[in-house]
Amino acid sequence: MKQDEKYYSIKEAMLFSQRMAQLSKALWKSIEKDWQQWIKPFDLNINEHHILWIAYHLQGASISEIAKFGVMHVSTAFNFSKKLEERNLLQFSKKENDKRNTYIELTPQGEAILLELMENYDPSKNAIFNGALPLHNLYGKFPDIIEMMCIIRNIYGDDFMDIFERSFNNIEEEFIEIDGRLYKRVNDQEVSKVVTK
Repeated sequence: MKQDEKYYSIKEAMLFSQRMAQLSKALWKSIEKDWQQWIKPFDLNINEHHILWIAYHLQGASISEIAKFGVMHVSTAFNFSKKLEERNLLQFSKKENDKRNTYIELTPQGEAILLELMENYDPSKNAIFNGALPLHNLYGKFPDIIEMMCIIRNIYGDDFMDIFERSFNNIEEEFIEIDGRLYKRVNDQEVSKVVTK
């Protein structure tokens, strides 16, 4: 059989594409509302928060990496990064061995805001979380969404998914939950300071 030979009908393809489009739009509307509500007290928009998140997990990223992993245009990544720099949340730099690309890193203030956001995450105010909670209660875990991740990998590539996974692995390894809040794990003394606050 030829590699480009179809194993699906046009009707099947159209139904799948439209089902994904409509479900994604409905999901995004809810995610956008949840995300905006979470970051609003910190005077951030979604792009700014996403840039801080990526810069934190990549520990210094080029503007093109921010654009790629933030699924935004390079000019959007640059412009919002500039706004964050003006607020002293990011700093721009050039590397000795790479003068063509502009890199960004979180400032201590940028990291502090990102960590405070994580500490203040409230699942009860998150519609997506609450929508998935019955599945967690039934199966003892949240959906893995493996099929969705496979589709995204096929669209954006392995690099995208590697960064995606790295950010969540970082949270698993670097953060600890105490009294229903997330704190960055520095060492045992730091954790004990947080507990006694």
